Amino acid sequence: MPVPTTPAWFATALESEADVAEVEVSGVPVRFRAWGPTGGDGVVLIHGGAAHARWWDHIAPLLAEPGGRRVAALDLSGHGDSGRRPAYTLETWADEALAVADAAGAGTRPVIVGHSMGGMVALTAARRFGERLAGAVAIDTPVRERPPEHMAARERRAFGPLKRYATREEAIARFRTVPPQEDELPYVMAHIAEHSVRRHEDSWVWKFDPMIFNRWPLAPGDLDVPGCRVGIFRAQHGLVPADMGEMIVDKLGRGVPVVEIPTAAHHVMIDNPIALVTGLRTLLGDWRHSHAARPDATVSR
Repeated sequence: MPVPTTPAWFATALESEADVAEVEVSGVPVRFRAWGPTGGDGVVLIHGGAAHARWWDHIAPLLAEPGGRRVAALDLSGHGDSGRRPAYTLETWADEALAVADAAGAGTRPVIVGHSMGGMVALTAARRFGERLAGAVAIDTPVRERPPEHMAARERRAFGPLKRYATREEAIARFRTVPPQEDELPYVMAHIAEHSVRRHEDSWVWKFDPMIFNRWPLAPGDLDVPGCRVGIFRAQHGLVPADMGEMIVDKLGRGVPVVEIPTAAHHVMIDNPIALVTGLRTLLGDWRHSHAARPDATVSR
């Protein structure tokens, strides 16, 4: 019997119907998708730079299912189907994440989970709104002067002025991840690529505003002990080496766990989605049933 190209778990996840809505934040519509019942524990998922909410389509239903969580994934302004702004900041995007949590019914104290640049947003939200959150998780989020998307844009290797393609098929065929990686699951890549383009006049373009990279990224000096729990996920072959993970923990407090996803590269939801879901389920389950350590708690090394 031939091996199916798309596994059953992935097809089932995509068949999970999402509630689609939007909320206005500082005059700009922010689109989001949500799964699971409202009113209980909530999770808000934030994509990386130049990505969009549908990078989470195969992840969110698997987080919503156990324990009846409400899980929302948003298009940050300047991304996906949300509106555009004259300028973008991590603080504004953190405001959007909190607004989506409220609008989606993601509980009174949600957990904010962000990948790459989205992790910078999650950590910014933890710093600014920690008392309103149950926790924040940053997934392979490099904390240094410039993350890879910014370097690619600055060096004009990617993310320049939006390229126009004559057909939707031509645009989808040119979809690539930044940074590039091997072992990407083709069915996940195909789904994400399909939802990464939009019609513009007589051509097809990517669903992001190139102006999103005209901002200062999260640097080590921006980190501080947050008012909520924080978890750090790093991909074994990603952008957060062990020493950077240690630096982040030193800045945030020694009670912060660092979870490594074995064999994964930066875009964990594309090459190791089940391992990512397992790690997040484990952390969320622990946070639900345990007490947070004191901010000044230390861990022997």
